[in-house]
Amino acid sequence: MFSIGDKIVYPMHGAGIIIAIEEKEILGEKAKYYIMKMPIGDMRVMVPVKNVEEIGIREIAGDDEIEQVFDVLKGRQTKMPQNWNRRYRLNMDKIKSGNIYEIASVVRNLMIRDNEKGLSTGERKMLNNAKQMLVSEIVLSKGIDQEETEKLIDDAINCPAV
Repeated sequence: MFSIGDKIVYPMHGAGIIIAIEEKEILGEKAKYYIMKMPIGDMRVMVPVKNVEEIGIREIAGDDEIEQVFDVLKGRQTKMPQNWNRRYRLNMDKIKSGNIYEIASVVRNLMIRDNEKGLSTGERKMLNNAKQMLVSEIVLSKGIDQEETEKLIDDAINCPAV
């Protein structure tokens, strides 16, 4: 169980800080919720405490993991399906996993692809979402601001900013 002040990652949403644990009644059912404040966009998210493992909530990455994330970002583009649909599904599965290394690989591959060939609207949206998830976790882990984090990611991949 997490506590107020813990920094956690909510797959598909990004990293945030638990600012409260509240009991709420939703659709006639009372349950405890973590109230998360996200560092980007000043958004708040409610996460049902009982579903934490099922959802894949985890603690944010530490310094060693963040270093490995930058190693992933600096790596070569991995082979992806040529078919847009298959590529999109594969990348979406990686993002849904909540695994920071998988998300970093999606960001790297899509940024490189965008630089070389351009992206469809759907893939551009996917890239922006994946990048925001990565940025939110790095911001909380390293204590640096969003702009600096985005520059570090862009520099690691060595592509112009998206």
